[in-house]
Amino acid sequence: MAELTESMLEAVRAAGAPLLVLLSGGRDSVCLLDLAVSAHGADRVKSLHVNYRLRDEAVGDEEHCRALCAALGVALRVVRAPAAPSRGNLQAWARDVRYAAAYAERARRGEAGRVAVAHTRSDQAETVLYRLASSPSRRALLGMRERDGILVRPLLAFSREDTTAHCAERELAFREDATNASPAYARARVRHGLLPALRAIHPAAEENVVRAAGILRDEAEVLDALVAAEVSGGRIPLARLKALPPALARLVVQHLADDVAGALVPGAGRRAEEIVGLGAAGALDLGGGVRARVERGVLSCGRSEGRAAPRARIAP
Repeated sequence: MAELTESMLEAVRAAGAPLLVLLSGGRDSVCLLDLAVSAHGADRVKSLHVNYRLRDEAVGDEEHCRALCAALGVALRVVRAPAAPSRGNLQAWARDVRYAAAYAERARRGEAGRVAVAHTRSDQAETVLYRLASSPSRRALLGMRERDGILVRPLLAFSREDTTAHCAERELAFREDATNASPAYARARVRHGLLPALRAIHPAAEENVVRAAGILRDEAEVLDALVAAEVSGGRIPLARLKALPPALARLVVQHLADDVAGALVPGAGRRAEEIVGLGAAGALDLGGGVRARVERGVLSCGRSEGRAAPRARIAP
């Protein structure tokens, strides 16, 4: 256990300080906050808890976070979420609220530190499998990064069992969210249905999924360099796009669209053949408020007329 704890501490130290830890009260975030205090000192760590007011237990979650932060000597900010939307992806809404609150708190404090999230290797495997099933794109297989702008995930190399063991060793209480086991949510079905089935095929299934995603992220850097070499000033001659291998042409179009949107424009790359068919001049809406335009045989992307810029979102 001592070796595991030291490995986790080293990962949290490497994340740097000051840190704003997103604290739900669950085992992973409780583990992360405790490690952050040990690694950097309580005066270099702040915490943020978002009360979504979606469950009767939410009040207890907030009280638990207050008690934990008081015991660890960590300053805590509690944010009450606005009313949840009646439609759409509730978990995506909660994620957006959480990150928006974190960035607002960081700006309010005027600190240049990072926002720390307690995603684990287990979360990584679930994310990759969920995206593989729901999003037919290369990016679906890349998973989450340890560093994504100011966002850091120090525990991404460790499992949910590791964070549970740390909490037990340190006698840290944590809250259980019953919705994590609810089949109403796709993530819960992956966690309690798909992953156990994969482990029955191979006991190292979770580790293998995560390892594969890591390899693909490394290879993605090579692909990104190839794309960057083809694009100059957000433009590419249509003749050059047509001459590229189809896979690289798709990546170039996807890059141009995403760069304009400031976020992923799903399926934009798959429109490469249609764009080539525009000829020397023409336009094609790619979705997400982005339009491909060919003028004098040169392709660029811009905003669709009358469409507001989509709000950039952080990956989960």
